[in-house]
Amino acid sequence: MQLFYFENITLDTTVLHLDKEQARHMTKALRKKVGDTVHITDGAGNLFNGTISLVTSSKCNIDLAFAKAYPQQSPRLHVAIAPTKMNDRMEWFLEKATEMGIASITPLLCDHSERKKINLERFKKIIVSAMQQSNQFYLPQIKELTVFNQFLENPVMGVKCIAHCEETDKKLLTHIINREQDLTIIIGPEGDLSSREIEAAINTGFSPVSLGTKRLRTETAGVYAAAVFNSFIEQ
Repeated sequence: MQLFYFENITLDTTVLHLDKEQARHMTKALRKKVGDTVHITDGAGNLFNGTISLVTSSKCNIDLAFAKAYPQQSPRLHVAIAPTKMNDRMEWFLEKATEMGIASITPLLCDHSERKKINLERFKKIIVSAMQQSNQFYLPQIKELTVFNQFLENPVMGVKCIAHCEETDKKLLTHIINREQDLTIIIGPEGDLSSREIEAAINTGFSPVSLGTKRLRTETAGVYAAAVFNSFIEQ
């Protein structure tokens, strides 16, 4: 199934009017024509069957019919992660974590962060593309770049843990995943989280966790956490 995402639709929408750029992509790049069937999601769990009803040089209309509502994966995973110095590595994490059904992502600005700015719109496009490619119906939430301390001040989902490289007592990630609760995990930058940040997180209820005996890159740690979580809850 080839899946398309359009955010500005509701269960009451009967006709979807594509703008010029969307119409050109649908009809020129993908060679869709009047009468063709397409599958569309709103990113909120709903699947629609669409039939292309109008094609012009600058317009494309799609008649919509609601098909099915999919329940959201439960429990959910939230990863708070410091963007990597190399953008392509962070984009790889976003793509793979989305394919595995992550619920939300918070880019973190940490004491040792080398990347202090992000292109949020590009991150969103990568997530949308990965959602469509993997035939999922929930679009992960990607938040603004957030200062580490500010992140700690906000309420977070379910079980809270922090992965870092310091030699302290830690539990394996698999030992704290709970099928009845969401999970939030903090993953620091290439230079690891500072001792100050680790202490602050622990003081606000985050449990130190180990991702195994190997030292992982930031983006690899994020994908590893998503894969372990996904594997655990699907058993």
